[in-house]
Amino acid sequence: MELSFKNITKKYKSKQALTDINITLHEGVYALLGPNGAGKSTLMNILVGLIPATTGEVLLDGKNTVSLGADFRGLLGFLPQEPGFYPSFSGYDIMKYYADLKGVPDAQQRINELLELVNLASDKKRRVGQYSGGMKRRLGIAVALLNAPKILVMDEPSAGLDPEERIRLRNIISNIGFDRIVILATHIVSDVESIADECLLLKDGKLIASGTPDALKGKIAGKVWDVPCGQGDVRRYMADTPCTNIIKSDSGTCLHIVSDERPADSAVSAAPGLEDVYVYYFNERSR
Repeated sequence: MELSFKNITKKYKSKQALTDINITLHEGVYALLGPNGAGKSTLMNILVGLIPATTGEVLLDGKNTVSLGADFRGLLGFLPQEPGFYPSFSGYDIMKYYADLKGVPDAQQRINELLELVNLASDKKRRVGQYSGGMKRRLGIAVALLNAPKILVMDEPSAGLDPEERIRLRNIISNIGFDRIVILATHIVSDVESIADECLLLKDGKLIASGTPDALKGKIAGKVWDVPCGQGDVRRYMADTPCTNIIKSDSGTCLHIVSDERPADSAVSAAPGLEDVYVYYFNERSR
């Protein structure tokens, strides 16, 4: 299966939201990374057909997805950034409603399996209006998985989830990402570092870098530093260069800094992580 974005541009009056996006995806987990306002949600909404592109097209195995219509939509699972549910419905009722819309076979069994998967089985009879934000998010994940989609699109999937549920989500995605395309739009790097097969970096509506996590980390080798410093120097370093971590120990304080230039004579080159990649590309002070 091949999903391609060809010359996708989106313009809202005077605002250019996306500019000439060209991406080709196959089965696997893709992390679409970028700060708020980068164009991630716009690109996802174009993919699932909620908004049209100004120019360009999305192709599935060479066929225009708009022309494919219901055949393409039947392959999709989508978790929007702000899922909306009828507050008077129970969690089970919501699942049944969407299962009927999607024509899910053996719906009751599938619903119960998914509610168990997202840890909502014991709350399935509660009204959604009584759910916390994280519970609604988990319900949205279950809805997105109802039709066993071949293309799963999740916009900020971990928003509102506690640490245990974020781990559960990562495990779910890891287990299903082998035989389908999974796209995770997020600005939380820790959610995808261990599960993404490839990362796509979007800034100001433009694709600025892409590659496997290891390949992207390799591109900034020699630009990440551990700097031992006294307590009085911490603010000075942080004002001049982006710091991704402050490590405190009995021997003192060490700053993990991203910079093209060696920030101090005492700085020691460090192994980059994906969070360092994010800071390098999206924080102007690192360049």
